[in-house]
Amino acid sequence: FVVDASGSMGAKMRMKAVKGTIFTLLTDAYQKRDQVGMIAFRRNSAEVILPITRSVDLAQKCLEVLPTGGKTPLAEGLSTTLEVIQKLKRNEAEADPIVILLTDGRTNRDRSNDPVETALKLAEKFRQAKVKSVVIDTETDFIKLGIAKKIAQAMQATYYPLQQLSKQNILHIVQNCG
Repeated sequence: FVVDASGSMGAKMRMKAVKGTIFTLLTDAYQKRDQVGMIAFRRNSAEVILPITRSVDLAQKCLEVLPTGGKTPLAEGLSTTLEVIQKLKRNEAEADPIVILLTDGRTNRDRSNDPVETALKLAEKFRQAKVKSVVIDTETDFIKLGIAKKIAQAMQATYYPLQQLSKQNILHIVQNCG
């Protein structure tokens, strides 16, 4: 999971829904041999909140506090995710990762002058690497910019506009994308 934890509306709700989904998936993971991890991006960086794991205990410890707020460094989130995937594939050649990106797409922080363009270029790297991806668009503003949809297109990801984010909705999407 790659989660926008910026200060935009609904960040706490997104984090709560993802946390619940991770625990549900980890409960089922033992039988399926699946693993789950989480990267959150906010302020000036992205952080691996939960390393890729099958451990419910580790998830409970790592996800106890999920900070939110600040700007939206979407490119940093995508870059960190690519690094984690590359490391996973080096360590586990048979791994077939699925990236679930939850964001409103309103990126407003990176090292370049055009954070949207930077994010789109990184999104294309997911397509080039043939990483299965899902983008859940949490944009709720009256005027929609549609950046998350553009990110999904660049990633060649399945796109879901999600008006009411819930653990059940995310779980349904994740279970149907594998």
